[in-house]
Amino acid sequence: MLNQALSLPQARNLQLAAQGLLTTPRRKAAPRDLRQCIERMHLLQIDTIHVVARSPYLVLFSRLGAYPQAWLDTALAEGLVFETWAHEACFAPMADVFLHRGYNRQARVHWGLRRAQEQVASHRPQLDALLARIEAHGPVKSSDFAREGGRSGGWWGWKDEKRWLETLFATGDLMVARRDRFQRVYDLAHRVCPALADAPLPDAAEVHEQFIEKAVLALGITQARWIHDYFRQKPRLKDADLDTLVARDVLRRVDVRGWSGPGYVHRRHTDLLEKALDGRLRATHTTLLSPFDPLVWDRERASALWDFDYRIECYTPGQKRIYGYFVLPILHRGALVGRLDAKAHRAQGMFEIKALFVERDRTLNDNALRAVARAIQRCADWHGTPEVRVARTEPAALLPRLRNALRDTA
Repeated sequence: MLNQALSLPQARNLQLAAQGLLTTPRRKAAPRDLRQCIERMHLLQIDTIHVVARSPYLVLFSRLGAYPQAWLDTALAEGLVFETWAHEACFAPMADVFLHRGYNRQARVHWGLRRAQEQVASHRPQLDALLARIEAHGPVKSSDFAREGGRSGGWWGWKDEKRWLETLFATGDLMVARRDRFQRVYDLAHRVCPALADAPLPDAAEVHEQFIEKAVLALGITQARWIHDYFRQKPRLKDADLDTLVARDVLRRVDVRGWSGPGYVHRRHTDLLEKALDGRLRATHTTLLSPFDPLVWDRERASALWDFDYRIECYTPGQKRIYGYFVLPILHRGALVGRLDAKAHRAQGMFEIKALFVERDRTLNDNALRAVARAIQRCADWHGTPEVRVARTEPAALLPRLRNALRDTA
């Protein structure tokens, strides 16, 4: 344990640095920056909701600034990243493919994998026939198969072939070769990643330890109890579970003022830790975050580290929502200062802010408000919706100030 304790702002800045959210990019992004961004996070969660932008693209925008969304599609098609069940459905660096396949086969407990096992037990002949078709005729999409008689089944009303494709994806027989208009294109796993044909999978213990390390690396600093959520490992970890990694100097235990237990930093982040303790990590970035951003996807961690009680309300019944359907946290210079309910109207070129909420213990001075307005406008421009309209703010007195700040960014 270090003699010097981190303050909470220092711990926050350490996490931001590890996540690529500490400072605003100084140059235009290049394709390699996108790949490095995913490698730094280790996971990029996939979600299909696109009232603003589909989450994986938005998570990258928060870190890279404006970039062509096609870069992510290209990285998938070129085999630099792949899709897997992890935190949820995620993109991951292709270098980690053996770890994920090993964990999914040996240890992961997830509804998608359980349903796949049920389908294997009940529909083996159909699955084999589908594999034979792909072997003979090449990659397929769900839309290649017509729905018969208007029937729809379970799994969100998917047709049979879609369920079978997802089953074979979950079992590892198929991988996603590319996406066409965000629709998965499936091919045999050994054709998408030829290395899988011969190499053995790591054992469960190795995968478990590797995912612990990668989670701590991605988070920058974390309590033991937050580590398991990153890759959805079981069970939740305790400090004693990390004693071996600490003894081997893979992880370092650190004190954070206000925390009841120690924090953990990976040895590869020793330089960041020293900079944080010396006050040399300065948060300058202001941006909008996806609801599925790793910074906030663990509600307990977001509350304890960021004092930000955040629930993804798009999956909450409308009458129970507090803030809105697709609510974007607002990051400003090392703090989560608010959230906004937004929708991009692409055909009209308009970015609608249904409501912007400032956190209860925050105020936005003129400089902060201008930074937030610029972040909103950058996001709107990236969507091709440069006209920003704001309907409501809380507090209400902020509304004219925000409108004026947005007008000044135009």
